[in-house]
Amino acid sequence: MGFRLGKLVVFGVGLIGGSFALALKQAGVVSEVVGIGRSRATLDEALRLGLIDRIGACDAVTLRDADLALLATPVGQMPALMQAMAPFLGPHTAITDGGSTKSDVVAAVRRFLPAHCARFVPAHPIAGAENSGAAAAKADLYADRKVVLTPLPENDADAIARVRAAWAACGAVVHEMAPARHDQVFAAVSHLPHLLSFALVHDLARRENREEFFRFAASGFRDFTRIAASHPEMWRDICIANKDALLGELAQYQGQLEELRRALEGGDAAALEAVFDEARTVRRAWAEGKLS
Repeated sequence: MGFRLGKLVVFGVGLIGGSFALALKQAGVVSEVVGIGRSRATLDEALRLGLIDRIGACDAVTLRDADLALLATPVGQMPALMQAMAPFLGPHTAITDGGSTKSDVVAAVRRFLPAHCARFVPAHPIAGAENSGAAAAKADLYADRKVVLTPLPENDADAIARVRAAWAACGAVVHEMAPARHDQVFAAVSHLPHLLSFALVHDLARRENREEFFRFAASGFRDFTRIAASHPEMWRDICIANKDALLGELAQYQGQLEELRRALEGGDAAALEAVFDEARTVRRAWAEGKLS
């Protein structure tokens, strides 16, 4: 018998949660999806779009018999949600999340869901878009995209298998990492790029002649700053949650910028070209799948 869920409960029915629900519905592996969220308008939209089957609440009626619950909110909201849901979770419910940081999620699980540590399997889908909300959800968001699980030592094998199967049913390629290592890696390849993109757009936005800059900005600016259109609250929470690793990566990057500054100041064309050439070679190799 193949993988199947009776009831899925999704906290946060925007891009991440809505796409998860829609993918499982289209795969035909879930009987009912119940949505929970802060905004009634977003929940109504998710219902209208068919992402969820009904709107629920953080109570026993919604949670007690759920097969799987997904926390798809900004990571800063998760501790309060865990505390609120703790009294109502059934013993067989598996729980996962879609947060971009993991050490803070693990700490919150151990603090607010101590009786459910065996059933909470943290996850990070490496998929997203600059748009958010229920309308941005799409069934193929996770197709052929990586999802990283960071299982806890306490996790039941059944819970890990259920969470892994759910993400796989969305079309994702599932990997596993330790929470701390996950946060170190993603500080470098995800959180720092967002910080830099936000910073560049913000710097230009504060200039008196900003209209002139944006008037002539073209494809290079568009490509580099696409992610600056991402959800501010979500990225605020990610940066704060992973601040130690992010500060380390920011210092590393500042060292690279200082190296380039010295080359520019000294007119060292060879040094600049060497950096650019190595970067191009590695970037092309990554784009061709040789480093994945």
